[in-house]
Amino acid sequence: MTMQPWQEQLQAWLTIYQSYTAKGHVATYIPALAHANPQALGISLYLPDHRLIEAGDTTTLFTMQSVSKVVNFMAACETRGLAKVLENVDVEPTGDSFDSMIRLEIHKPGKPFNPMINAGAITVAALLPGDHEQQKIDHFLTMMERCIGRKPRINPEVYASEMKTAHRNRAIAHYLKGSGYLDAEVEDALNVYVKECAVEVTTRDLAKIGLILAHDGCHPITGERIVTKKTAQVTNSLMLTCGMYNASGKTAAFIGIPAKSGVSGGILASVGRRSPHTSNPFPDGCGIGVYGPAIDEYGNSVAGIALLQQLSEAWDMSIFSS
Repeated sequence: MTMQPWQEQLQAWLTIYQSYTAKGHVATYIPALAHANPQALGISLYLPDHRLIEAGDTTTLFTMQSVSKVVNFMAACETRGLAKVLENVDVEPTGDSFDSMIRLEIHKPGKPFNPMINAGAITVAALLPGDHEQQKIDHFLTMMERCIGRKPRINPEVYASEMKTAHRNRAIAHYLKGSGYLDAEVEDALNVYVKECAVEVTTRDLAKIGLILAHDGCHPITGERIVTKKTAQVTNSLMLTCGMYNASGKTAAFIGIPAKSGVSGGILASVGRRSPHTSNPFPDGCGIGVYGPAIDEYGNSVAGIALLQQLSEAWDMSIFSS
């Protein structure tokens, strides 16, 4: 199958939705993120036969931010087991902002609602193997390397900027520690989480992770099982129901692709295998990585969301497609 028609179509869509970047703004509450080019936009689709379809800024490095929560969850489940992780964090949507504490306080005994909000991600980061912060972050980086084929770099400027402004996350971590859900010291857990957010990736890297999730936790290129099938299924479900901040419901309803966003403008998406009788041109599934740092009021890439919706509708990628 030649990729040329799909490549040309993807480039045409990117050209159309490039103008949507003007509707958003780069994140500034983390000062180091304010340097991003608001007009940048890129998308990569990674197929199980190692082929790439992509357009725009696909080699630009950006930090994972909340997209790291997906790998954080996968890494903890891979070593501690899904059941153990779910003892400390639930799988329910909240409808609240990603850094909200309200659910911890009004729902006893204060268990985080899901791993895709900050409270849940800090809890999961504390569960990573190791007695010290460095051991835990090394395990996260090893999981990243298994997924994308290289060991990524932690951006020191972004890490320092986030730690300097991490007052709410530090408060969340202290609350979790006081409630008995944090399996590490507060500063260790916070440092691991913030370093995960500061890991640098490209759209190609995110597309590779998405492809693994699309294939039930098995890397279709190397044949290596990265996580169990059940962990991959739960991860995809969490992305669909909780992955796009306060717009998760709308994204599930109108796009129907499991996805996780971050305030740096990244989106990781997983398109599972489909019936060959659908109009989806990639019935064996694919991973999608998007970068568009101009975000909306919820923290999602404005142009990136528009691109994903276009792909879902035109290429029949929704999980609700027959």
